[in-house]
This record gives sequence, C-alpha cells and structure tokens, in this order.
Amino acid sequence: MRFGGRPRARILEATPKEEKCTRSHNGPPHWGGGFWPIIPAFWALTWIALAALAVTAWRRGWWGPRHPRTAGPASPTASAEQILAERYARGKMSDDEYFEKVSVLKNGTS
Repeated sequence: MRFGGRPRARILEATPKEEKCTRSHNGPPHWGGGFWPIIPAFWALTWIALAALAVTAWRRGWWGPRHPRTAGPASPTASAEQILAERYARGKMSDDEYFEKVSVLKNGTS
C-alpha cells in the first residue's frame, strides 16, 4: 500500500500475439521495393537531356549571342556582276562594254 492506502494498478505491457509476417523483411513497410533505382536514373537522364538541349540551342543560335549570318549571293549572277563592277571601277572596261555585259547577265541575251 502506498500513499492513501489504495493498491497501485498493475499495468501489464501488451504483447502482441505471434503473427506470421508476410513481408520479406522485418523493417517498417515502404513503397515499391525494387523501384528505387528508377528515380535517380530519371533525374540523371533529365539533367543530361537539358544539357544536350542547351548545347544544341547554343550551336544552332537559338540561345546565346546572336551571330549575323553571312548571306550568299542574292542571285546566281551576283558574283559575276560584282567582278564586272570591280573591273569597271579599275578602268579596265569602257562604259558601253560594262553596260552591255551587265545587260547580258540580267537578260540572258547579247
């Protein structure tokens, strides 16, 4: 008897009955079991894909500094016209000769 004469209640620890465990381990339950490698692999592939996209965008000029594209000849005869203009500017051709050759290039007739 303790303090006041009342007997102290006996507390019994509840022990669960022996149950057959259906899990393959004795630890706490968890999700999925064998799927854990998929998540890190997914994230690794995601980062690799983003890096590849950034490199592709940089190389093609979609992203990053803009580089002016070099324009090719405006027409198939543009380079020939440029050569004629340079010869005319140097004085190697007369006016009549220059205009005749340019008209041949543009019209296709002599």
